[in-house]
Amino acid sequence: MRSEDGLLEIGFMRTVFDSLGAGVLVTDPTGRLTACNPRAAQLLGRPRDQMLGHDLHDLIHRRRDGSTVPRSECSLLAVLDNDRPAEGTDELCLRGDGTLVPVIWAATPLRHEGRSEGAVVVFHDFSLHRDAAEQTAAYLAALEGLTARLTMVAEVSTVLISASDTPEMLRRLAGLLVPDMGDWAAVDLRTSEQTGEMRRVVVRTSGDQHTADELAGPLPPLPESTRSAAIQALRSAEPVVLDADTLAEQPDSALASAHRDLFDRLGGACAVVVPLHTRRKVFGALTVARLDPAASYTEAEIFVLSDIARRAGLVMEAAELFEQQRHVAETMQRQLLTPLPQVDHLTMAARYRPAESAAEIGGDWYDSFLLGDGVLTMVIGDVVGHDLKAAAHMAEVRNMLRALAWDRTEPPSLIIRRLDEAMTHTSDAPMATCVFARIEGPEGGPWQLQWVNAGHPPPLLVTADGRARFLEAGHGPLLGLNSALHLGLGWPDARADLPPRSTLLLYTDGLVESRTRDIEAGLDSLRRHASALADRDIEDFLDELLARIDPSGDDVALLILRIPAAGVGAGDAEAPPQHAHNPAAPGRGAPGSRIEDTPVKDTSRPS
Repeated sequence: MRSEDGLLEIGFMRTVFDSLGAGVLVTDPTGRLTACNPRAAQLLGRPRDQMLGHDLHDLIHRRRDGSTVPRSECSLLAVLDNDRPAEGTDELCLRGDGTLVPVIWAATPLRHEGRSEGAVVVFHDFSLHRDAAEQTAAYLAALEGLTARLTMVAEVSTVLISASDTPEMLRRLAGLLVPDMGDWAAVDLRTSEQTGEMRRVVVRTSGDQHTADELAGPLPPLPESTRSAAIQALRSAEPVVLDADTLAEQPDSALASAHRDLFDRLGGACAVVVPLHTRRKVFGALTVARLDPAASYTEAEIFVLSDIARRAGLVMEAAELFEQQRHVAETMQRQLLTPLPQVDHLTMAARYRPAESAAEIGGDWYDSFLLGDGVLTMVIGDVVGHDLKAAAHMAEVRNMLRALAWDRTEPPSLIIRRLDEAMTHTSDAPMATCVFARIEGPEGGPWQLQWVNAGHPPPLLVTADGRARFLEAGHGPLLGLNSALHLGLGWPDARADLPPRSTLLLYTDGLVESRTRDIEAGLDSLRRHASALADRDIEDFLDELLARIDPSGDDVALLILRIPAAGVGAGDAEAPPQHAHNPAAPGRGAPGSRIEDTPVKDTSRPS
């Protein structure tokens, strides 16, 4: 979204630059012209391309007799030396036809990241005014208005880019428009395309804000037909100007009456209604009103308001598309988070927390299933990328691993090798990390973990007495890298005993790494918190672990296994209720092992 917001801002500022009724010249630190708007070219009677690259002072600054002003006396470019704004009404500029034009001007240093980048000169033709006193007063007011308008435009651009959500953006936008562009502003949005339902999301006034707040809330639906000029803005996607005669008309619908309530409660002699829209959709309307009958809106003001509303519509459309992408990706991910099997007294739980940012939907996943020989597997992985495509690749890799592993009795390293080759030769999925593990043991234990690690953070084993250690063995290259680059590397199988009542935790890097913390600090924090939670029920273990670490910025997937006490097996009276049976080979998951599906809990935060 950042790059799109940047393009919107650049395009918006270019529109403002080209549309200003004042001449604008931009110089580099040496005084050479680098930019010129159409009004400046018109005032100076020179084509833009014949001015760019020339020294501003030498090109146009002259005395009344037409002679060149010494550069040391050039007030226009003095800002390059003293780095202070300046303004004046007594300068003459040489036009392309050889005539002189007096100008009223303001020059401002142009700075970027602490460095001088040149100067900006804004000017008007001063010859149109006869009385010197009136000329000075009028143009100083014009300069003040121009400065205020440019400041407001810059602030609006910042709001459109930086607001975290649409309601916040609209509240801040209305706050910027009052009182500069009106005595009050209101935003009405369409909340349903099918029913035409509307809602007033913000009303901002320079008067009684409590009264304004009372006017916000649900609105009547958009009528199928209406004579109301204000409502027509929602139909035509064109700005509508409301004058005294228009405001005196009787409302012809419930929505028009609700719009009239704004004027009855807040006052208003003139107003502009501009649609918040894009080419594809009208999201709602922005109404800006003034109380003074003599302060009607100019064409320039209507243009600025319309363009601001259109830019706001583009931001709303982008936010809507991102939310749709986020919903699709989250739905895809949750569909893949299947219920967890329970074998004997091995108990499992999992958590999935999506990223807070729509742009951070990614490829995190976990899985657990029974192999053809009755052995329980545990899988945690992360496909490279943070978008809808990454989520789709995650689904592809997860399903390939299931297909390659379920009927095999071979070590995890051979399964992962085939998965790496399949990703390279049959899929366009990028690189991925993964831990693939088998949980083996006779009925009642002892239990043993056999695993490989393809570039993923190491599993964490926590004993019943709180000793926690990372299982660093079994490391090999990332999936999709070995076969693609013909590295000839492998994934060594690793084994570890799982003591009675111990806890095995698999997790993705979003739990231990963020933009503000490196992974080593995150791993140390995880180990300390997991050690302190060793005696907790595994559901409480995961909830408390997430609460203590509070990961942010990236997706997080967690998969946990709790080993039963020594000697507890399938025939024990404490065994969980039997839902299904799975024939198992001796020495693996025992014959008659109880298997049940445990639903997965996710910890999604409200978007």
